[in-house]
Amino acid sequence: MSRYYLGFDAGTQSVKVAVYDEHMQIVASSTSPTTLSYPHPGWVNMDVDEYLALAIKGMKDCVVQLEEKHIDVNQIRSIMGDGIICGIAGVDAEGNAITPYINYLDSRTQEDEIEMNGWDLDIWGKETGNPEPKCMYPALFARWFLKHQEQWTGTIAKFIHNAPYILAHLAGLKAADMFIDWGAMSGWGLGYKVEEKVWSTEQLEILGISETMMPRIVKPWDIIGHLTAEMAEATGLPAGIPICGGAGDTMQSMIGSGNIKAGQAVDVAGTCSMFCVSTNGIIPELSKKGAGLIFNSGTLPNLYFYWGYIRTGGLALRWFKDNICGHEGDGSYYDILNDGAAQVSPGSNGVFFLPYLTGGTNDIKNATGCFLNMTMDTDQATMWHAVLEAIGYDYMEITDLYRSAGVNLNRITVTEGGSRSNVWNQIKADMLGSDIVTPENAEGAVATNCIVGAYAVGDIPDITEAVTANFKVKQTFHADESNKQFYREQYNLQKQIVKQDMSAVFDTLKKINQH
Repeated sequence: MSRYYLGFDAGTQSVKVAVYDEHMQIVASSTSPTTLSYPHPGWVNMDVDEYLALAIKGMKDCVVQLEEKHIDVNQIRSIMGDGIICGIAGVDAEGNAITPYINYLDSRTQEDEIEMNGWDLDIWGKETGNPEPKCMYPALFARWFLKHQEQWTGTIAKFIHNAPYILAHLAGLKAADMFIDWGAMSGWGLGYKVEEKVWSTEQLEILGISETMMPRIVKPWDIIGHLTAEMAEATGLPAGIPICGGAGDTMQSMIGSGNIKAGQAVDVAGTCSMFCVSTNGIIPELSKKGAGLIFNSGTLPNLYFYWGYIRTGGLALRWFKDNICGHEGDGSYYDILNDGAAQVSPGSNGVFFLPYLTGGTNDIKNATGCFLNMTMDTDQATMWHAVLEAIGYDYMEITDLYRSAGVNLNRITVTEGGSRSNVWNQIKADMLGSDIVTPENAEGAVATNCIVGAYAVGDIPDITEAVTANFKVKQTFHADESNKQFYREQYNLQKQIVKQDMSAVFDTLKKINQH
């Protein structure tokens, strides 16, 4: 009898649901876009109940596809999902959301970040590997929620990430039983002991967050419950399917890219472009104040990783396609843009794009998005090429830091939606001076979820072996040495523009936004 596994990825721009067979071949899939709202400058609100609704819709869509293929849904062995690691909502005692869902795109806690960094505490870096509070951390979102409790129609009982919210509702769990896996736990940035994989009582006291509001910590493959009769009716799936503890999206994308041991690098080219390097633990040079990197626990027990990020990396691409080109909802238009960009020379004819559409990071906190140095000859293809290069410039800063710490970056695996752009992959190879490898399965997180789900119910003996067997290289892009040298010179100019020449301009623009 054949066996099947259902996985989902609750990402920033969409919810993807898929069913894989025992050979990890996809047999059904569905993708639905999410909604982002911007109530104030720097604020980004989402809704975890929309995430739940879209997951249910995706499961229903997959059931229809399975029935069309005469596949018995009773053969689905488990449900496993991943979600955003830097994002939370508050739920009441019944486990229902009473706050918006806020994630890493949001900058409303910048003042709190400045205040907390002024405390100059060593405990953050010692216990989490993250020496400095950042406005994108759920720990700061939780503090913001608590400061504004009068806005919510109810009392916050727990803080919960988006994937655990979905999984908990599929299993009919209330707040008291809500959970988080150890990888997504480290997405909090602060408030936990990363190597012990437990909440830190001392840190939570400093943060002013009651430990009773934190979900229990589970392993990704722990069975936290089973599909309820109510959810079975809503999805079309049979009641009683085991539901796993879930995982972080970045962690699953890394594993799905074959990153299962220290020293391997992955570019997660999703909404938040993230450049990740796996380690066996904390590397002091990368965890020092001012490095700007984030340290997390992986899905697997003894795997950790650092990552640098451009918060609006992939979102900047969607913004350009939707808002500038006027092709909202038309994913095929990316191909037209990429075809045009392939005809543009390195350097985008002198045009620079700054991708800070939801605010800056680290030492350019007031940065905003803009195009610079355009002329009457500047067309859509040139602007798109500049958008692609902009994210590469920020990656160059991150890779320089990794290399200074002795990390080998000769080969980088690119995953998620951005990996489908050959012109962007070549730009990255040239800019970073590395071989860029793309996997056959660019949406590796969902497939990895199904592998973990199979492990959870005892159908496979080892996650690492299964992931290794499932990873296949699709294409390799080699750096052009002349382009590599050109981009190094351009990078130095871009860095001067962003961090020196534009600094006062960004400060002035912030004053304008406050009026």
